[in-house]
Amino acid sequence: MIYAAVLLGVMLVFFLIFTYTITIPDLQNSAERRVAQSTKIYDRTGEILLYDVHGEEKRTVIPFSEIPRQIKNATIAIEDDSFYSHFGFRPISFLRAVFVNIIRGNFEQGGSTITQQLAKTTLLTPEKTILRKLKEIIVAIKLEKRYTKDEILNMYLNQIPYGSNAYGIEAAAETLFGKHARDLGILESAYLASLPKAPSYYSPFGKHRKELDDRARFTLLRMRELGFLKDEEYERAIKETAKFAPARTQGIIAPHFVAEIRDELNNMLGEDRVEIGGFKVTTTLDVDLQQKSEEIINKYAPIIEKNFNAGNAAVVAVEPSSGGVLAMVGSKDYFDSEHEGNFNVATAHRQPGSAFKPFVYATALKKGLTPDTVVFDVPTEFNPLCTTEGKPIEGVNMEEDKCYHPQNFDEKFRGPVTLREALAQSLNVPSVKTLYLAGLMEALSTAKDFGITSLNEPNRYGLTLVLGGGEVSLLELTSAYGVFANDGLKNHLHMISKIEDSAGNKIFEKEPAPVEVIEKNIARTVSGMLSDNQARAPAFGEFSQLYFPGKKVAAKTGTTNDYRDAWVLGYTPNIAIGAWAGNNNNSPMEKKVAGFIVAPFWHEIMEYALTKYPDAEFGSPDAFPEDKPYLRGEWRGGKEYIIDKISGGLATEYTPEETQEKKVVMAIHSILYWLGRPNDPQFKNWEESVRKWALVNNFFDQSEIIMPKYYDNIHTPANMPKISKINIIPEKNIYKNTETVTLRPAIESGYNIIQVDYFAAGEENYIGSLKKYPFDFVLNLANLSAEGSEIKIRIRAYDNISNRVDYILSIPVSN
Repeated sequence: MIYAAVLLGVMLVFFLIFTYTITIPDLQNSAERRVAQSTKIYDRTGEILLYDVHGEEKRTVIPFSEIPRQIKNATIAIEDDSFYSHFGFRPISFLRAVFVNIIRGNFEQGGSTITQQLAKTTLLTPEKTILRKLKEIIVAIKLEKRYTKDEILNMYLNQIPYGSNAYGIEAAAETLFGKHARDLGILESAYLASLPKAPSYYSPFGKHRKELDDRARFTLLRMRELGFLKDEEYERAIKETAKFAPARTQGIIAPHFVAEIRDELNNMLGEDRVEIGGFKVTTTLDVDLQQKSEEIINKYAPIIEKNFNAGNAAVVAVEPSSGGVLAMVGSKDYFDSEHEGNFNVATAHRQPGSAFKPFVYATALKKGLTPDTVVFDVPTEFNPLCTTEGKPIEGVNMEEDKCYHPQNFDEKFRGPVTLREALAQSLNVPSVKTLYLAGLMEALSTAKDFGITSLNEPNRYGLTLVLGGGEVSLLELTSAYGVFANDGLKNHLHMISKIEDSAGNKIFEKEPAPVEVIEKNIARTVSGMLSDNQARAPAFGEFSQLYFPGKKVAAKTGTTNDYRDAWVLGYTPNIAIGAWAGNNNNSPMEKKVAGFIVAPFWHEIMEYALTKYPDAEFGSPDAFPEDKPYLRGEWRGGKEYIIDKISGGLATEYTPEETQEKKVVMAIHSILYWLGRPNDPQFKNWEESVRKWALVNNFFDQSEIIMPKYYDNIHTPANMPKISKINIIPEKNIYKNTETVTLRPAIESGYNIIQVDYFAAGEENYIGSLKKYPFDFVLNLANLSAEGSEIKIRIRAYDNISNRVDYILSIPVSN
């Protein structure tokens, strides 16, 4: 006790000295300087805080009136229950703390009042010394003389750290509960009031959640004991469960996405303004989809690394109808510095492999080709200075590796294929031909129109462009696929939807400005080709990871020839999702295609997305004009004719459709032949490779002599059956509309009548059919509707060579 008394005396001396020598600045101004309002980045709802830009601190100053009563009471109950009665310093509490510190040999016990804590966090340095503690007491006493209790509590609640880099109650409420302070409930207030004592230790995302729960319950108990809570309020709160906002690893949600937002904000507003301006930034991010994508990537990352030597993965999701980025996972772990986790692969330029093909095929459709246009999937040399065998032409001084004869992924060739089949099955040789027909510059122009900005070296790409010879980003490529999803309308790719200043004034808002970059019919056709599971089944299987039972999802894979990049891009009208796997250092993976590496985790993400963004039906495209045989898929020749299968003669206008058969005069040529381009540099090699294929497969050219010299002579007007009349039994002038009658047709024909059909008025109202003579049909007039005073019946008779005749019968009726 003597030691304590001596110590107290010494402290009193120091008090006298420091009381007159220490001055404090205007705390309101100081607080304004220290508590600079921070720019905050939110998700698309404007409610979930993704990141606070103010250095490492997240803070927002709010008026005392907006701080709910329960957070004020909870704070006083757990931190300083005599706040409104002391003068800024509690001597007994202080002495108790000093005694404990002496016994323990440290300065862990503080005994600080709320006013002392405000002084410490606002004006003083954080070191733990006796001198600084004395300064804290003096400053606290002076603060109490200058400000009211409410002013001190207000400054405290706007300044105190709550953990997760949240400073002040508003930032804490947003960070930990995803809501404003004014919306906090009693239990949530108790949890927040429990944090300042040791924010890191009590963090709800750390290892001591149980200790936090215990402290929050203790806070509620103290609130009840102090009369801040009624018994029923306490009982209700103690039974509730706090629901914290999504955990923020190192204080951030969607770190790659947020990093992009930061860069964009700095470019728009300037970095200094972003740091201290207190802006509210509403983004396009769907937090739920983002976190599900991260979860799935984390699940598959070790699998693809072990099985395929793919050390990284990325995913992007875009909303086609707006252009907004819904999710961005730029690597398997942003915070894995050892493996460059903060490097955003989603924005890096990588070769897309076959994932670039849809833009080439869209360009070909613009040039007049159709999904049924046939190109030959046969070994083809595309360097005109090389032979069809892939060797430099004799006399040409060129290295053999300059010849270009790409292979398909399975090193097989399929002969004639339509553009639909070639795209759906990702066949390389037909795709190179399609690029040549579409035009390199035209294809690059299409890609640029779709929003791909990085392809600016056409001479370097050449015909390899269609196989991924250029470099694009996953972000832009996914957005570009979204243009197909949106019927050819491109919305500007963006991540910020709105910016408000600290006063709530709107200073930026993204306005929709869709631009048609390709005809709707072409966009719908490409979507139809990419969602045609039957067309892609020969290459991927009927139940591949690109298939979703009962749903139409357009999808395309891409794998570079050196296996450094693997992609899957897919979409519905409501969402586009792109996925990538590979290595940041560009080292190759195992020699497996994207269907094995990427498709499983892309499928799982898309499957989840379809529960949030239900798939809609792609619009049906209009038919393309197909006036040329090669545009209709006819690869056997350019001369077509139609015969009647019964007579063998050329079909006439009287030949029934069901007896017609389309024939062709066999002449196997490349599409350049049918396009009339014999002087094209590619003509020789394309034509020779196709002619070789025809010879090996026993297709030989024919002449027009094989065509019939006569016309169909059995389907003629003279041979058509005739219905002279329809006998109505019983025969009378007027029938009651409730009667039943029998119809017996009188038919004349040189061929056997095999069937008679009966229709009520138009052909769509079929009511019956008979196949035996005399073809009597029992008709209940009560089942039919009269037109005025009569009922009309259509009778159609067929003979055994498919001739037919119609007869309209009017039956007079009365009520």
